[in-house]
Amino acid sequence: MSRPLVAVVALSLTAAGLAVPAAASPSSCSAVQTNWTAQTTPHAAPEGLLNAYSDTGKGWTGADSTYSVPLPGGRTAWVFSDTFLGPVNPDGSRPKTTPFLNNSFVIQQGSRLKTVTGGTATNPTALVPPPSNGWYWFGAAQTSHAGRDLDVVALRFEKTGTGQWDWRWASNYLARFDSTTYKLKSLTPIPSGANVQWSGWLLRDRGYTYVYGVEDLGAAKYQHVARVRGDDLTAKPWEYWTGSGWSSDETASARVLQGVANEHSVTRWSDGYLLVTHDTNELFSKRVLGYFSCSPTGPWVKPIELYQTPETGGNIITYNSHDHPDLRRGTSLLVSYNVNSLVSDELYGDVSIYRPRFVWVTLAAAK
Repeated sequence: MSRPLVAVVALSLTAAGLAVPAAASPSSCSAVQTNWTAQTTPHAAPEGLLNAYSDTGKGWTGADSTYSVPLPGGRTAWVFSDTFLGPVNPDGSRPKTTPFLNNSFVIQQGSRLKTVTGGTATNPTALVPPPSNGWYWFGAAQTSHAGRDLDVVALRFEKTGTGQWDWRWASNYLARFDSTTYKLKSLTPIPSGANVQWSGWLLRDRGYTYVYGVEDLGAAKYQHVARVRGDDLTAKPWEYWTGSGWSSDETASARVLQGVANEHSVTRWSDGYLLVTHDTNELFSKRVLGYFSCSPTGPWVKPIELYQTPETGGNIITYNSHDHPDLRRGTSLLVSYNVNSLVSDELYGDVSIYRPRFVWVTLAAAK
């Protein structure tokens, strides 16, 4: 459960001694020109469904990341990173011997849920087998090849010592699964040469897949943008946004926005784009923010507070909020966020902590 600390620790830009290049003036579009307001309704579906499934202790009982991908046949793949499996004790605790994996799927079809892991029922393993000195965490995902494949960005981390925090991000991969059997078909290296984790979000837009990455310096986090033609992230070339155009040189990738979370979303909104993220300009923030732009590459302007996570406080932290655009209802966004504890024993004492939360966020023009 070390992931949240990497994902949410942030200090001010001044304290970090870093700077972001000045942004160009945003273009004219109503998404930017409108003054938006947000109304929220917590505990949105599928939160209750996932909670009830977790309580049975028959599979998935909690995880983070929480990406969703629509699959053929009316299915939804919920893509998770660090994952607890059952059982669950009658008092709502989990045994210290419960299986813990670094990645998993939960497949939803209507009200039916199924946990998908590697290994066997008696000896479950991560979907992507861990390397000898590390593990893979899942990031953004999408289908490719007319829905036949489920593609997930997998971040490889490696241990640097024997201590709890002795590890680091190493490189980026594309894990390709059969979208029917969920079997791993391939694990392919993707660009990793600019200290950017290209796993924050994937956006298909006008013939391209835009890949949103995060340069995670611990004290500060910066969004970067790349793109590839079509829907295959293993294809070449990748192009990188420089702040004024596109380059084939990954090291030319520009810092677009400071304060994003390692996992965030960029989606079409009105005649522009909406970015949803936890605010990592604050340490262990409870603020979920929205930014607007007329372009998928930013600049991101007019931030508004979409929500404050009520769980945050004491040992409990929240992080990595993002939208689920395929599950929207009109102008209402379905936003998820992750909940965790800085004290791992609390996760064993109360199974309900380490589960995603969902909230409807309805945006409207201010009157």
